[in-house]
Amino acid sequence: MKYTWLGHASVRLEIGDQVLLIDPWQGGPTWPGDRRDEALAGATAILVTHGHNDHLDGVADLAKELGLKVYGMVELAGWLGNQGVETVGFNKGGTVTIGDVKVTMVAATHSSSFSGGGGATYMGGETGFMIAGEGRCVYVSGDTDVMADMKIWNDLHAPDVGILCAGGHFTMDMERAAYAASRLFSFGTVIPYHYRTFPLLAQDAEALKSALPGVRVLDPEVMETVEI
Repeated sequence: MKYTWLGHASVRLEIGDQVLLIDPWQGGPTWPGDRRDEALAGATAILVTHGHNDHLDGVADLAKELGLKVYGMVELAGWLGNQGVETVGFNKGGTVTIGDVKVTMVAATHSSSFSGGGGATYMGGETGFMIAGEGRCVYVSGDTDVMADMKIWNDLHAPDVGILCAGGHFTMDMERAAYAASRLFSFGTVIPYHYRTFPLLAQDAEALKSALPGVRVLDPEVMETVEI
């Protein structure tokens, strides 16, 4: 499996026969616009965790440009469908199959709306994903705080990689992400994201690394691909 950070909460995950783009927000200050073609090359599907602009903005145009399906919460999928996007809507606890990969939607604790000229549009709830392929499982947290449900997901899915929001202010911070990783999950590898984008977010992952001795904590640069 290969992980590439596309800035903020945007992820490229190569797993099984799939190249998944997760929350590909091209409008962010850390989006690698000068390497856009490389970031999107070979993409097979788009996953969206929730409706906030820093996750969903521009996804409709991108999906139509690349001819990709978008997978996400049913209300969010319906909203995209009204813009001519091919979608697969599902809900928490549901699993979809994308080629060799199975994606289970799990809960998050956050909020989910898209802000436009007409105000905020409800997008059906915030989520994360358990992504299973190659005999392994990756947890992508989306935007969330620590949840007791995480222990149940560890029992059910046994993810060995955790891609965790950890910037603080809008989501759990490095210390809270470390608590989740050490007390509720059994990850071999942890990768923080949703940080370093804006000044009010965490600018490094040192607190996470120091709190997780014995765990492989990766903090790659934008467009640095790592084997996970």
